[in-house]
Amino acid sequence: MLNSAIEIACVLIGAALALNLYRLLRGPDTSDRILALDTLGINAIALLVLFGINSASTAYFEAALLLALLGFVGTVALCKFLLRGDIIE
Repeated sequence: MLNSAIEIACVLIGAALALNLYRLLRGPDTSDRILALDTLGINAIALLVLFGINSASTAYFEAALLLALLGFVGTVALCKFLLRGDIIE
């Protein structure tokens, strides 16, 4: 039962990744592209967690945590650059 739920969730998150990639490439504004990139990272984290649950390996969870930290820092840096024009003051 758990394996079929994980497979369905992987398919749905894969569809969400495809839609986020479309918004990233075709976004009408820079802020929409930044939001799509952040959402793409969140969906990738969810996919890594599902793979970790399915394979019972802790390496996927560590990779998801690392990706979450990098995604947060990257989103903050991009938003700061969009607002002020530079990252380091």
